[in-house]
Amino acid sequence: MIQLIIDLLTPIFEKMGVSPVDVQTYVTSLRGYIYTILITFVIAVAVMIAAHWFVKKGTRHVVRWTAGLSWVLIVTVLANVICYGPMYNNISIILNNQVSVSEETAAKSKDVIEDVGDEGMVLLKNEDSMLPLEGDSNINVFGWASTNPIFGGTGSGSSSNADAVGIIESLQNAGFHTNEELTQLYRDYQETRLLPGPGVSGTDWTLSEPTIDYYTDEVMEQAKDFSDTALIVISRSGGEGMDVPEDMHNVVTGNADIRDEVADGNPNYNYFASLYTNNSEDYDDFDEGEHYLELSNTEEDMVEKVCSEFENVAVVINANNTMELGWVDQYESIKSVILAPGTGSTGMAALGKILDGEVNPSGKTVDTYIYDLTQSPVYNNVGHFGYTNVDDLKAEILAADDAYQGVMAFVNYSEGIYLGYKFYETAAEEGVFNYEDMVQYPFGHGLSYTTFTQEIQNFTENGDTVSFDVNVMNTGDTAGKDVVEVYYTPPYYNGGIEKASVNLIEFEKTELLKPGQSQVISFTLNKENMASYDSGAAKTENGGYVLEAGEYTVSIRSDSHTVIAEESFNVDEDINYSKAGRSSDDTAATNQFQDYSEGDVEYLSRTNGFANYESALAAPSEEMYVMDDETREQIASKSTAHYDPTLYDEPGAKMPTTGSDNGLKLEDFTGVDYDDPSWENLLDQLTVEEMVELVNLGGFQTVAVESVDKKRTLDSDGSTGLNDWYIGVYGTSFPTSVLIAQTWNKELAYDVGGAIGSEFAECGIYGWYGPSMNIHRNPFNGRNFEYYSEDGVLSGKMAFQTVDAAGGYGVYAYIKHFALNDQETNRCSFLLTYCDEQAIREIYLKPFEECVKNYDYSSKPLAVMSSFNFIGDIYSGANPHLLNNILRDEWGFKGMVLTDWDGSYGYQNTDDCIRNGNDLMLGFNTYESNQITDTDSASCVQALRQASKNIMFTVANSGAYTAEHDETFFTPMNTLFIGIDAAVVIISAGIMAIVLIRWRKKRNAAGAVKIEVEEK
Repeated sequence: MIQLIIDLLTPIFEKMGVSPVDVQTYVTSLRGYIYTILITFVIAVAVMIAAHWFVKKGTRHVVRWTAGLSWVLIVTVLANVICYGPMYNNISIILNNQVSVSEETAAKSKDVIEDVGDEGMVLLKNEDSMLPLEGDSNINVFGWASTNPIFGGTGSGSSSNADAVGIIESLQNAGFHTNEELTQLYRDYQETRLLPGPGVSGTDWTLSEPTIDYYTDEVMEQAKDFSDTALIVISRSGGEGMDVPEDMHNVVTGNADIRDEVADGNPNYNYFASLYTNNSEDYDDFDEGEHYLELSNTEEDMVEKVCSEFENVAVVINANNTMELGWVDQYESIKSVILAPGTGSTGMAALGKILDGEVNPSGKTVDTYIYDLTQSPVYNNVGHFGYTNVDDLKAEILAADDAYQGVMAFVNYSEGIYLGYKFYETAAEEGVFNYEDMVQYPFGHGLSYTTFTQEIQNFTENGDTVSFDVNVMNTGDTAGKDVVEVYYTPPYYNGGIEKASVNLIEFEKTELLKPGQSQVISFTLNKENMASYDSGAAKTENGGYVLEAGEYTVSIRSDSHTVIAEESFNVDEDINYSKAGRSSDDTAATNQFQDYSEGDVEYLSRTNGFANYESALAAPSEEMYVMDDETREQIASKSTAHYDPTLYDEPGAKMPTTGSDNGLKLEDFTGVDYDDPSWENLLDQLTVEEMVELVNLGGFQTVAVESVDKKRTLDSDGSTGLNDWYIGVYGTSFPTSVLIAQTWNKELAYDVGGAIGSEFAECGIYGWYGPSMNIHRNPFNGRNFEYYSEDGVLSGKMAFQTVDAAGGYGVYAYIKHFALNDQETNRCSFLLTYCDEQAIREIYLKPFEECVKNYDYSSKPLAVMSSFNFIGDIYSGANPHLLNNILRDEWGFKGMVLTDWDGSYGYQNTDDCIRNGNDLMLGFNTYESNQITDTDSASCVQALRQASKNIMFTVANSGAYTAEHDETFFTPMNTLFIGIDAAVVIISAGIMAIVLIRWRKKRNAAGAVKIEVEEK
């Protein structure tokens, strides 16, 4: 019977976004209530039937109505018990939070977004000073994407773009006249994108570009008569769940379904469908070996046609991933190129203002643009690399956990620290290749309509720091802003600690400078931030930061490659920070991962001029696809099929106090220091059952806890603004992190955080699943739109400003995904990520370190979201070295850690997570792996207690407690249920009254007839 109910309800709730697993779990957990309803129904029906034989004819309908209405009242009571009992946290979160962002708040957000567009778009190229154009001129806008630009990405980081300013609208708002006939051609060809685009439920990569035959002589003559200026728009999107295809020909021809290769024998594996619709029946849009980040054949035809007909062509690259742009230099007519990644609601308004000169572009690239993306150092080591000798282990896990996706894979970060510009600058310096042949646009590159000079002044060495001023002067004839990019070059010793020759360490953006105006910007750099991490223990006992002796050069550059000015200082002898730590460390940094994260991988080394360049960056060898016995044993022991919580039991451990009546409430602990001993008295009041529910039921909320009067709080996606698909609350669509980072403006990043925080707070949602701050390791990562840059320092400094501002509104940002979640492929499938600890610390942890160390926990809340992937053979969400040793002990984090979506996936065990530093499960307690069975263990209860403290410390300092709230009994849920209950009671009572009145009338009438007969 229960299974029948599950089968009936599953398709209904699936349409509402509820997974079949959730339906099964909820129905199963409520089976007692369901059986009670069914049994009482059977009893009611039996009474109705029995009344035919055992009750007088005139009274039968009274008994039947009484039985039926009694059952209705029983169902009503049970519905109340269910909704205010076991399902309260799931139902109340939906019913009580039908709120929205006010028009006034949204308007302020849109102003900030427009500012980001103004400063974030990058002028890559501007030959012959083609731009700016005359503001009242005509423009032909080519490219189907001009009518359907990319405003963001898809998945949890997406948000609504229904009211977004488009490209045509932006140009017209700036006073330009656009060729409506040309624009209508694109609208008639395909009004909208076939599907939302890359995302978690499926991917349509179609580029709906009209074929060359649409550009008839008549069309082109009309365009040339309209204007001698052409603007070409090229867009590319990406999203959560699937990486950008590296072989589009296979997608086009239907051969790219990698599921056949990796899911053989694993029916539960879901590698999201790849779709593509060709624009022509005569040819394929992509030839064999071509990838998504180069032009399609149809786009090439369009570009060729436009460039052959027009002498003045500008190009807008509306893409969230770095594309191959060598083609813009192959046509003399292409004189200007603008980068305009996902612009959110109003960011695209900047395009028209930049084209007409109202806004002087000041954005800078946040990634290195190379001519051939297949030549990047990571190209051979991204994507799917499935182990070949674990079929039996996979079968065991599949049998025990139907949420397991059936894959075990690895990925090697074999490039080490030499990622992005750090690789291209260093390798070129070592003579591996000619820089100009490899790099088209360096990291930090961006042009302006004016010119600037930058001069280093007052360079001073101050012991542990160096300080200097940079005088920036506008030497042109147009007002504009400039960015001061500060890099350092450390001494490198052949065969020693790995070091890149160019490393960003700081940056600042000027105010708007009028022609002839100057601004002095002061910098103070801590020398310890130039130390390199010695993961190989060349100069430390077990790893650590070392500032090696030698000459250090500090330079200001217009991009990572172009030096403006530089100064040097010397370090007389090595400074080893592995003992006492750096000044920013609570405990000294030493190796936490190296023993298991390094793996059997050859890492790129600068030794002898990158002598191992080819071998280190080659694709994994066949031997790497064979999982070794030690790794296999570790993976199996932590899988949901074999996990044993008693392995953590500690003999003699003291069971914590639970269930005390100390009269304390969580509201008393707002502003109380994390280490204050009074927390123990509060924690003593918690029951084990309350703690289990608190840590397990973390889907878009933290639950209420009765013993300490903890409020339930709400959490929400997403990285580009409020995107609460669970309760149907949506905020303003903010730009992608790429566009925000391209501003290189910390103040603007702060404004973005404040605007997002204000929208969350206005809706009473104080947990923000963002910002995302992983690294653009791979240009093909589908989720790069959520991440800032290829550089950890730029990412970290922009992210910190954002979360700091949001914290001012009482919003705790879950900075994510911690850590090394730098590709979507296999992210939930036992993805063993191998990386040298130096690279982990210097690149991938750097943004998180910047946020955590600089945060003020005494006045603002902060949280962290762990990642799906493994570091080496340990799941990130249950990695004590990551979540405790580094995050808390070394960096001083005070807050809670949440998993990424708790889908079980064969390895997400709640017990394992809470014992290793992860406090909250992002889900609805729906999997067997959520069950905590070792509650008689002192170590388990201690872990529950610690996790509960971390959650409550964060919540107590959030807006849920620091902001004013109208407390009322008449919540939307209570009001709804009171209304329904009252209606049921009134209607039932009314029906019963009518039944009884009619019965009495009939009885009285019958009695009167009887008396009359007797009298006669």
